[in-house]
Amino acid sequence: MDQQDVDVFIGLDVGKSGHHAVALDKSGKKLFDKAMPNDEARLRQILADLSGHGKILLVVDQPATVGALPVAIAQATGAAVGYLPGLAMRRIADLHPGESKTDARDAAIIAEAARSMPHTLRSIALADETLAELGVLCGFDDDLAAQITATSNRIRGLLTQIHPALERALGPHLDHPAVADLLTRYPTPAALKAAGRGQVKARLKKHAPRAAERLTDAVFTALAEQTVVVTGTGAAGIVLPKLAEQLLSLRRQRDEIAAQVEALVEAHPLHQVLTSMPGIGVRTCARILTEVACKEFASAAHLASYAGIAPVTRRSGTSIRGEHTSRRGNKKLKRALFLSAFAALHHPPSRAYYDRKRAEGKRHNQALIALARRRSDVLFAMLRDGTLYQDPEPGKLPSTA
Repeated sequence: MDQQDVDVFIGLDVGKSGHHAVALDKSGKKLFDKAMPNDEARLRQILADLSGHGKILLVVDQPATVGALPVAIAQATGAAVGYLPGLAMRRIADLHPGESKTDARDAAIIAEAARSMPHTLRSIALADETLAELGVLCGFDDDLAAQITATSNRIRGLLTQIHPALERALGPHLDHPAVADLLTRYPTPAALKAAGRGQVKARLKKHAPRAAERLTDAVFTALAEQTVVVTGTGAAGIVLPKLAEQLLSLRRQRDEIAAQVEALVEAHPLHQVLTSMPGIGVRTCARILTEVACKEFASAAHLASYAGIAPVTRRSGTSIRGEHTSRRGNKKLKRALFLSAFAALHHPPSRAYYDRKRAEGKRHNQALIALARRRSDVLFAMLRDGTLYQDPEPGKLPSTA
């Protein structure tokens, strides 16, 4: 909806149990300023009452999670919806008198920003069911990945405490189910010695037939390097098998989620477009869909800025000159584009661009960010036109990111 078409600007500071809404007309006159419960009936009633003043624009500070219901209701009633990013809101708040931080003040700031600074807003398109499901599944997958990392680190910490040599032998291989399974049965050095080489190898062979011999040799070589029993080994023998079982369970859950994500991604119309680009697999494709689809970007530079991969120029007189990596942007999308750029290094044109940046003196991460920036330009064109990826013609790669 064009700014000139809006008659009522509603700023909604969302919360878990309740929200605070402030409505302004075009002149800035306050039409509504009250707290309200996070309830569909009440939200519909307020929108219906304010619709008598004309067309409505509802702006929230959180379009997902606790803000999902107001956005859905506003879209269902035909109102336009927008999103004011948190960083922009805090900067706008500095322009207003006072230092208090209340729901009422935040809602008033959101409404005033919608009325007088529409360029600070981000549009919220009506997401389809597939993207909504992908968002939930990808969020849970992120949680599982964090729990897997925490559990693996805890296991490695306990092994380092009771037997450093054993940790050096098994710790780097905890991502293999055979090693986690071994620790559920033989969690301590004494248990491994008592089981003997034959039983340990047989246990490993169930999940790692080709690596069983090598892992068994590594385990018993490590066991021979320490003869003393460290204090706390008994308690570690109680905790380690539970942690190993938890690690196996988390990995099984993540595999199940990955299968469901893959099915949803393959059913999406943009699946073939995104995966045609080297370095984009199922998980990266899902993350790009949840963070980019249903959002409007005016240009490739806008997408790069949103992702936080556009370089930031800093200049002040003659003492400060240079470009730096942005610390802003959508962190999830930035990570997805960064990892996809890393995965694309096997692709000759991408590798050539990366090597060129390295030759210019950029460090590894800087060269990858530059490659990700270049790929985001291509990604923008692919999404805009619905076309598949095509390798650049020889000699036509740009010399700068």
